[in-house]
Amino acid sequence: MKKSKKFVRKREPRESFGFFSEEKRCRYLEGIRRIDYKDAELLKKFMTEHGKIMPGRITGTTTKQQRQLKNAIRRARVMGFVR
Repeated sequence: MKKSKKFVRKREPRESFGFFSEEKRCRYLEGIRRIDYKDAELLKKFMTEHGKIMPGRITGTTTKQQRQLKNAIRRARVMGFVR
């Protein structure tokens, strides 16, 4: 007996709704290779008003950049450059 093949309907590509349409890029880190803890103005762009570190899904940073940011912000807090 032959197995019957199921009819598989090909899906058409969905229209983008705006939030998944393009790849997120971090606009603040254009051209910066290493994040320096002494650059307080740059670090403040990745922090909330209360001093919390913003997540990568909001800022658009990669995982590697987010780890560098985390370490730089923590080091800058200890040194007193940012709150």
